[in-house]
Amino acid sequence: MPSDQSSAALSRWYAIQCKGGESFRAEENLLNQGFDIFHPTLLCRKKRRGKVEWVNEPLFPYYLFIYLDQLQSNWRPIRSTRGVSRIVTFGDRPAVISHELIALLKAREDQDALPSSFEAGQEVTVENGPFAGHSATFQQQLSRARNGEERAIILLQWLNRTQEVEVPISHLLR
Repeated sequence: MPSDQSSAALSRWYAIQCKGGESFRAEENLLNQGFDIFHPTLLCRKKRRGKVEWVNEPLFPYYLFIYLDQLQSNWRPIRSTRGVSRIVTFGDRPAVISHELIALLKAREDQDALPSSFEAGQEVTVENGPFAGHSATFQQQLSRARNGEERAIILLQWLNRTQEVEVPISHLLR
């Protein structure tokens, strides 16, 4: 965002509607053209090719936000940018998105970062595999990986005693 006060008064956030499944393409192309873009995303777990993995998904699948100056920004290239369908309007006026809403979304996005690791002694739930639904205690993350899959040792109450079990980290939830 520009720091110049007079320019900032005319600069606002606007919503852009993207073509189906092309919000990341639209973001990349608009950034390459020098536009200030905010594309809120969410990390979620999805099963792909038999493995559960973290995937970055758009929070609003067909939309992203662009910061433009009403007078100085060149709006013309936006419509012809690959991945962009149109600027969202109400009647013939572009829909203005409040700075407060964008700030709120940005703050929320920072909180939803991918959990980097578990801590020893932390309670976890096994989400997938033969122990799905069981609670366990995280012991350690293994430095070696089988087939490129990060693994961990957990303590699981099983058959009336505590068992050390090795599982893929992607199967665990906090």
